[in-house]
Amino acid sequence: MDETSFKDLGLSDELLRAVSEAGYEAPTPIQAQAIPYVLMNRDIMGGAQTGTGKTASFTLPMIDILAQGRARARMPRSLILEPTRELAAQVAEQFDIYGKYQKLSKALLIGGVSFDDQDKLLDRGVDVLIATPGRLLDHFERGRVLLSDVKLLVIDEADRMLDMGFVPDVEKIVSLMPKIRQTLMFSATMPPVIRRLADQFLMNPKEITVSPPASTAATVSQSLVAVDHKEKRNALRSLLKSEDVKNALIFCNRKRDVSIVQQSLKRHGFEAGALHGDMDQFQRTDTLEAFKKGEIRLLVCSDVAARGLDIEAMSHVFNFDVPINADDYVHRIGRTGRAGRSGRAIMLAAPDEKRYLDMIIKLTGLEIPRLELKDVQAAVIEADTEAPRTRGRRGGGRNNKPKPSSNGSEAPLARKAEADAEETPKAPKARKPRVARKPTQDNNNKFNEGSPVGLGDHVPAFLSREPK
Repeated sequence: MDETSFKDLGLSDELLRAVSEAGYEAPTPIQAQAIPYVLMNRDIMGGAQTGTGKTASFTLPMIDILAQGRARARMPRSLILEPTRELAAQVAEQFDIYGKYQKLSKALLIGGVSFDDQDKLLDRGVDVLIATPGRLLDHFERGRVLLSDVKLLVIDEADRMLDMGFVPDVEKIVSLMPKIRQTLMFSATMPPVIRRLADQFLMNPKEITVSPPASTAATVSQSLVAVDHKEKRNALRSLLKSEDVKNALIFCNRKRDVSIVQQSLKRHGFEAGALHGDMDQFQRTDTLEAFKKGEIRLLVCSDVAARGLDIEAMSHVFNFDVPINADDYVHRIGRTGRAGRSGRAIMLAAPDEKRYLDMIIKLTGLEIPRLELKDVQAAVIEADTEAPRTRGRRGGGRNNKPKPSSNGSEAPLARKAEADAEETPKAPKARKPRVARKPTQDNNNKFNEGSPVGLGDHVPAFLSREPK
């Protein structure tokens, strides 16, 4: 059987041209199965692991569906709900790429951006509204947007909406829309609660599942390192040196740990940025741009980035903490090994995190291979020992200062030598014996008028004479 192409899915010529110019030749399984049903105006319940192309499976047919018609002020024709700002911005970028030959308008409603700028877009009328639930309700309560004309609703990353507590907001938003509409729901995992939501929001949906629930991509090589909490930062640095890391996400469970780990890496010579929910939108955007351009090679982040980043060439994902929610493990490591590329995922697990690890193994059905930390550290020492060094003529010139290695840190032996030199106090210089004398009433004035009284050569000559 011949491989399915985008031409076989019923998309318009303008859209096919944009897809081709974007460099895509063949649809992924979720795209090949979902796009025809979306074009038939069927409700869809789509389940696929992260990184399989779910976003294009609804953006592509939406562009063709919305090509006919005109938007009215404050009344969007379609709505896409996303759990995070980053993921919403990513969907907006895809509309710009695929809709370049269509005259569709869009608005992005996310927190951290001025209400006034968003209101201006809504007043003009938009075909596609991409929003996070909280910011959308803020606009609705201010009377700036009406949802009574929405014909097509997309609820993306439904399980993440559940994890972040957005389900009540989503239910309120859906209640403001017409009963007769087309609804598409996509989720990486399918817990029972998500199925109940599907029954509530969808009408006779076509269910499409292209991979087992909560499965991890076969392109991702996984490893587990057993280590105490107090040794995790040292273990992380060893892994960064021993692995061929082009770029990497480093996930922490708590926001405060994100800053701690980032600062630790920077102190040891690694270029690392931070991304967490307490940062404003401009900081997050600037950090992401620097990471995508390669200006920052390592990005320490909380789960706010687990589903909001789409970088095809991500080489590594490090779980500094074992995720408390087993589903989050699937989403975190899904940031690497995307679009058919190979990826590497390594998790640091402390003894008290075993219960979370057991939940991950139970969910995915896979035992994660163990990686011994002592083997990693031995490989680092061997690599640093074999690194070429510049020698002076007598082994002690200025050129003998150790040069930083490729990973941004100095060789261990050189660091140890410098540390020893800093910690060992220098021996005091030999001093001439001080001769005791009887102070006289006028001595202080005499000493103040002449040279300062001290030790060694500064002692006045008459004090240093030995008695006859």
